[in-house]
Amino acid sequence: MKRTPAEEYVEKAKLLTKEETERLMSRIRAKLMRRLEDKKLSDLEVVAIQLEIEDEDLNEWREKMAEISKKPKTKKSD
Repeated sequence: MKRTPAEEYVEKAKLLTKEETERLMSRIRAKLMRRLEDKKLSDLEVVAIQLEIEDEDLNEWREKMAEISKKPKTKKSD
């Protein structure tokens, strides 16, 4: 999967503090880390992609939580 960062996320990545960037870098997946190590992507591009991935994951989580909260709640009786 050759993923390139969306321009929107590159701009967001540029605005991050050093500490925020480090926190994101600590959560980078193995494939992205290898691309960084091989100099196929810059630090900024990797951070932008990680931001994008985390936004996608958050949106997916929100959708699942919305589905769960719509289901009728049933009480278990012992």
